[in-house]
Amino acid sequence: METVGTEHSPGDRNNLASGHVGYRMVVEPSGQRVQAVFNGETIVDSSRAMIMQETRLSPVFYFPREDVRMDFLSRTDRHSNCPFKGNASYWNIVVGDNSAENAAWSYEDVYDEAVIVKDYIAFYWNEMDCWLVDGKEVIEQSAVDQVAKTNPLVNWLVRDAWKANSTVEQVEALASALVSAGIPLWSMRLFVRTLNPQLFARFYSWWRDGDEVVENEATHAGARSEQYLNSPFALIIKGEGGVRRRLEGPDPRLDFPILEDLIKEGATDYVAVPLSFSDGQINVLTLISDAPGGFTTDQLGNLYEILPNLGRLLEAHAQRISSLTLLKTYLGRNAGERVNGGLVKRGDGEELHAVIWFSDLRQSTEMADTMPREEYLATLNLYFDCVVGAIIDHEGEVLKFIGDAVLAIFPIENPSEPHPDACARALLAVRAADQQICEVNESRGAEGQPLLTFGTALHRGTITYGNVGTERRLDFTVIGPAVNEAARIEDLCKILDEPVLMSSAFASGAPDALISLGEHALRGVKGSQEIFAIKSPN
Repeated sequence: METVGTEHSPGDRNNLASGHVGYRMVVEPSGQRVQAVFNGETIVDSSRAMIMQETRLSPVFYFPREDVRMDFLSRTDRHSNCPFKGNASYWNIVVGDNSAENAAWSYEDVYDEAVIVKDYIAFYWNEMDCWLVDGKEVIEQSAVDQVAKTNPLVNWLVRDAWKANSTVEQVEALASALVSAGIPLWSMRLFVRTLNPQLFARFYSWWRDGDEVVENEATHAGARSEQYLNSPFALIIKGEGGVRRRLEGPDPRLDFPILEDLIKEGATDYVAVPLSFSDGQINVLTLISDAPGGFTTDQLGNLYEILPNLGRLLEAHAQRISSLTLLKTYLGRNAGERVNGGLVKRGDGEELHAVIWFSDLRQSTEMADTMPREEYLATLNLYFDCVVGAIIDHEGEVLKFIGDAVLAIFPIENPSEPHPDACARALLAVRAADQQICEVNESRGAEGQPLLTFGTALHRGTITYGNVGTERRLDFTVIGPAVNEAARIEDLCKILDEPVLMSSAFASGAPDALISLGEHALRGVKGSQEIFAIKSPN
């Protein structure tokens, strides 16, 4: 048995060598007959194999397709990217009842550094049953090349990268490390997809002459724009590998609109690589150089080595953002921050003085019975857009959707204050919601659709704000008599034919805006309460 290895004199070599003493890639004829067997079939038998030796990786044979049994190969939709070799396509090997998934690959979309193996086929060593070199079985690949110096980016990744407390800090630290390693970086951008109902992704942009990393947001609508669809980001997100475009020379490849703009600004090289998270989500990192010659293979090879671990660091920051976003989306801003801050056990919570908002859509049962499901859901969401949007715009906290009802609060920091700002904001939110519903009804009326009406109760009291439920299923919400009373006051809206009613506790915080409707009993509540409505304008 022997290991794979070959020696040639310099005059015999027809090779491609990239880089200097750092990251090295050499491709040369193997000078041997190489065979590989899978499930009893010889998949490749070639005396024209090229052998690629790459820093800190085992050598790999690349074979011309004419010497490969392509009838045993089935193309898959997997793609990967090397920033200096190009985009690789993959094949399954299928022989009889046995198969090996994505066991073969080829650089069909190849960069200059690896053009010598364009369209050649390579195989994962351990996926084959047997390898023969010059008729002798080979058990293992030759030792990994350790000639190169230590990758300075690996040192940074191990020693300093973990110190970043946010994605912005991570991007800034990465840019600094690249520049310190001698990489001629002019601009860098990180594109990270989000789990957010409003945002498709976040951009983090660094410029050599800029003061700081700039964070921008891309909406789901923006992801359908021509600008995005015609960008390298869209291509890479689809899983089609990376993009490398040299922007110097008489005839650069300008297949993306952004490249023309970059050339005008003096860019010489553009690299966009996929950056994967552990769940398979593909993000994008782009690097732009304005130095003559752009990036070297040595420089891109050093970056390529750290991409998987860099992706895990960035994933940790992204997951923290996503977790808080989801908590705020499903629990509300204040509740989400409290849960994220550690209020996660049953019974965790606090007492809170607040204005309590309870509103309910009218005729919703009739609409649900008569409308198609999609139309009813669209109507319900349109109503929520008006009401919830007004609450949030006036610093209220939406806690729960109960069917077509909305439960919200406006916290009061100082309960002894005679006219809390929260009361004024709640009244402004009611008026804003009513105005938006009126605007919606104008178009609905013109189209012959049912008009939207709703009732709202505003109450004030001390509530318990925290976790209730079982150990396995908790809800962060508000409970207490004041919450029940708010719901009962809203029931009176139908009886008194008033769109908005308020308790005396609330009215004491906004006396000039309301008029008394007298004492009224609340269902299930002992005694009676004075109920108020909004004064009609003179």
